[in-house]
Amino acid sequence: MPAEPRTIAAAGGVLWRPAGGREDGRIEIAVAHRPRYDDWSLPKGKLDAGEHPLTAACREVIEETGLTVVAGRRGPTTRYAVDGAPKRVDYWLMRCTGGTFTANDEVDELRWLPPGEAAALCSYEHDREVVADAARTDLPREVRLLLVRHGKAGSSDRWDGPDDVRPLTGGGEEQARRLAEVLPLFAPTAVRTATPLRCRQTVTPLAERLGLPVADAPEFGEPEFGGDPHEAARTALRVLEGGDVTVVCSQGGTIPAVLGALGVHGHGVPGLPAPAAKGSTWVLGGRPGALSADYYRAFDPEG
Repeated sequence: MPAEPRTIAAAGGVLWRPAGGREDGRIEIAVAHRPRYDDWSLPKGKLDAGEHPLTAACREVIEETGLTVVAGRRGPTTRYAVDGAPKRVDYWLMRCTGGTFTANDEVDELRWLPPGEAAALCSYEHDREVVADAARTDLPREVRLLLVRHGKAGSSDRWDGPDDVRPLTGGGEEQARRLAEVLPLFAPTAVRTATPLRCRQTVTPLAERLGLPVADAPEFGEPEFGGDPHEAARTALRVLEGGDVTVVCSQGGTIPAVLGALGVHGHGVPGLPAPAAKGSTWVLGGRPGALSADYYRAFDPEG
């Protein structure tokens, strides 16, 4: 039997901006003309080896449009066949923050249109579905809170010192490095951490890359070490209601409790704790009842 063709992995962005610069909620969406196919589509492209889909999505949008963007919530994933091979495209909503479009070999024209007109211009039904998702008003397009669990730090049973000074392992340091590569795509403006050393070590490379200080957030520690999940949940709500993007590094005993208070549960089942693997990130926007909550177990290519 012939081998099944491998899935073509690609990623792209739904590029949006406030309509006419106004703040009344209306938006425009960018649709790109590809001269190679003579079609209208959304900016996207194939993943490089070892590249996370989110990184690829932002890279492709920037390369094809010349515009700068801030990543927001996930969009839909589309699946279709190309010359008999299955293709998967992961999308993210991306707010345009600047730059100027210049025609190139990939895209020779870019049109900013209201969502209905943008969908009508798209050549493919799967792109129209992605545009429709971006136009939703019951979910936010942008995110405000990146809730990170610290990286791998080895077994507490094998650590002789105080738990607060148990450091990251080499694997945890690699997770911290990956976080520092990907999380800047959400344009964080503040970095906070629970007090354990492994939490601070997890977000220090990110803070250094962003040129930001690491502020203490002791309420995000585990309850047995002085944290307060109730106060952590209240802090999370304040962050979600604000206008900035904040990274908070916390622990496995606190993150599911905070998420549960926000209405986020494992597999959507009330009462089932949300997952929080070491080195993972929950990317949150909106408010309870109209909350986007995207879970990134890791930022390797399978994350």
